[in-house]
Amino acid sequence: MNESVSDSPNWGARYIGDGQTRFRLWAPDLTELQLAIYQQDPQPMTPSGDGWFELTTHAEPGTRYGFKQPERILPDPASRLQQGGPHGWSVVTDAQAWTNPHPAWLGRPWAETVIYELHVGTSGGFNGVRHRLAELAALGITAIELMPIAATPGNRNWGYDGVLPFAVHEALGTPDELHQLIDTAHGLGIQVFLDVVYNHFGPDGNFLHAYASTFFVDGPHTPWGQAIDFRQAQVGQFWLENALYWLNDFHFDGLRFDAVHAIADDAWLADLARNIRAGVAPDRHVHLMLENEQNSAELLRQGSHDIANDPRYDAQWNDDAHNALHVLLTGEDEGYYSAFAHTPDGRTPIQHLVRCMGEGFAWQGEPWPLREGEHRGARSGLLPPTAFIFFLQNHDQIGNRAMGERLTVLTSPQKLRAARVLQLLCPQIPLLFMGEEWGSKQPFLFFTDHHGELAEAVRNGRRREFAHFAAFKDEQKRAQIPDPNEPQTFTDSEPGMPPLDDEEATAWLDLTRELLAIRQHAIAPALDGARATQAAALSDKALVAQWKLADQRTLTLFANFDDAPLALTQAPDWASRATGQLDINRMLYETPTGASNSASTGELPGNSCVAWIEDVPTAQVSRAHESAELPLELPTMVPVVGG
Repeated sequence: MNESVSDSPNWGARYIGDGQTRFRLWAPDLTELQLAIYQQDPQPMTPSGDGWFELTTHAEPGTRYGFKQPERILPDPASRLQQGGPHGWSVVTDAQAWTNPHPAWLGRPWAETVIYELHVGTSGGFNGVRHRLAELAALGITAIELMPIAATPGNRNWGYDGVLPFAVHEALGTPDELHQLIDTAHGLGIQVFLDVVYNHFGPDGNFLHAYASTFFVDGPHTPWGQAIDFRQAQVGQFWLENALYWLNDFHFDGLRFDAVHAIADDAWLADLARNIRAGVAPDRHVHLMLENEQNSAELLRQGSHDIANDPRYDAQWNDDAHNALHVLLTGEDEGYYSAFAHTPDGRTPIQHLVRCMGEGFAWQGEPWPLREGEHRGARSGLLPPTAFIFFLQNHDQIGNRAMGERLTVLTSPQKLRAARVLQLLCPQIPLLFMGEEWGSKQPFLFFTDHHGELAEAVRNGRRREFAHFAAFKDEQKRAQIPDPNEPQTFTDSEPGMPPLDDEEATAWLDLTRELLAIRQHAIAPALDGARATQAAALSDKALVAQWKLADQRTLTLFANFDDAPLALTQAPDWASRATGQLDINRMLYETPTGASNSASTGELPGNSCVAWIEDVPTAQVSRAHESAELPLELPTMVPVVGG
């Protein structure tokens, strides 16, 4: 399979020039099918075998069309553009009409990636995002990740209710504006990733059942609706063509695949990665990321290079690291956080985080306490640290809270600052959520734009979801959870911009910029081939972790998330040796100021994080620290201690 898959798709309408368009639809439930072009008589389509119908006819770009049913005209499930949303007309587009202004752009190596996740709708649409790109580039962001943009009914939606996966949601802007956003990003050296949903369709506007009931499995359901039958070759082709459409026609630099645990077919997922990589130009940097509750380590590549011999996924969102750290920062232990707070096997939050720092996943096949009889995860210690995407917040971890609170209102600034240093200077790939860079306190809520019975069901379901939480056991408390369908819920979720002359916002921006500069110059160039070597808990709220970088330098991070200082008398020998004679060239960063001096005398301050790197040239240190720094004299490497 190669890039011609995108040039000659099996699904949808493709303008082939000279006013001619080829229309193609898989409709195995039908014996005949008609193409309806706006204000023209319907035309019969020709069966071409295996449930396919096709027709080549006169239709210029901009022509509105659909497929005629006895009482209605339905959209093309592979429509590239809709007029009037999923219940309106599909529109012919010309994929060749857009000229790539940056033909030399091949993307960036994965090790350089710093992801900024955003929701296009709350960011002013495609044009609003485009106008912020220069600012993000100056901050040190090297990739933006758009939450799903597929067509869905209404104007307000997270994007995970998409029903026409090839069509851009009209409320976000036009395909031309999306092209302009991506082109501007590439001109600034920023990659653009897209979050795609291949595990389900939204509840309103999916008409595939009218054409192809076998697109879905008869019986099993995902948490969001009927499961998709990936055993069908035409179904797999639909999603492969979708992936290549975004990567080849729009020049996205990567895809994040939502909740692939709901796909439940690791063999198909492995084939998808392989076929995507075969379908894009071999010299491009195209990055593939997973969200996967099952922690299926075998889906991830063993190294950050040599894609030709190992064409698996680059990385997975590391929910385990987030969950363990969130418990340490906030003390919350309800819902899925309970699996990281007081677990049946006796592990503590810091031990879970230690294992994440040293081996990637906290759960690697142990019995999963949230579902009786299930085991979660697989051994991940042989994967590189860059196989894991480390975040303090994202759309799920904020928006799936009843009131959408960010960490800025759930923990202290000192704790959050220490966590930010750990996140941005550890070798895992960092992800920031929009507004996080300046310490936004604005909530990010769950919002939709459904109507009638569906709106009522979503509203009530949202409130029932939190009935088992202590804060919402009372019905009156649950009634205060924002209605997802109210326009104000959407408006309240807009992160806004950092206030002018706001000292707190400026301090967060300065911290983010400084840490990303350190990462870019001192850490990222040596991440290909980096590996964790040692990690240990120092107390029930403190840890030390160490990584050998590709250039043989060693990176060490100490972090203490307790308010009280910690005596380092119990530190492992290899960690204790980092508290010897001072050397300014070896400390990358400390918070609070003076933390390294304190550590050198045997005490790690409360809410602190200190990062050292072996033999860092002075020019690579981001700033001159007021306090002296520690040397890093390393013993022979020992196996990771997972806690």
